[in-house]
Amino acid sequence: MPISDCKILDLPKITDPRGNLTFIEQNRHVPFEIKRIYYTYDVPGGSDRGAHAHKNLHQLIVAMSGSFDVVLDDGLETKRFHLNRSYFGLYVCPMMWRIIDNYSSGSVCLVLASELYDEADYIRDYEEFLSAVRASKEGGSPK
Repeated sequence: MPISDCKILDLPKITDPRGNLTFIEQNRHVPFEIKRIYYTYDVPGGSDRGAHAHKNLHQLIVAMSGSFDVVLDDGLETKRFHLNRSYFGLYVCPMMWRIIDNYSSGSVCLVLASELYDEADYIRDYEEFLSAVRASKEGGSPK
C-alpha cells in the first residue's frame, strides 16, 4: 500500500469547561474493527519504538499525552508525522515500516489495532520488508 493511504484522522472532540472528551468508534472513526488496544509509556528520552512492519494489521496511533513522531516508510517513500494532540490519530495501513521516536517527557502512545497479537504478522528486518514490498509489486504477497 502506498504511504498516501496513511493519514491523520480527526477524532471527535467535545469541549466542556470541566474538561474535554474524545471518543473513538470502530468502523466509524477508524476504518477497521478494533481487536486490540495497547499503549507505551515511560519511554526514555532519545529512545525509539517500533522498527517493524505488519503484513495485515491496521493501526490507529494516538498521542494521549505529550508528543512523539511516527516515521512511516512504504519501501519507496518515507514520511514523518508529529503527533501531539489526543484528538488526532494516525491511521497506519498494513505493509508500512514504522518507527516511533522523538518522545517528549511523560508521553503516552495509544495504539488501536485491527488484530490480536500475532508474531507471524511482524516483519522485524528492514531488508526482509523491502523484499516483501518488491514481491507484492511483482504480483506476489508478503510472506
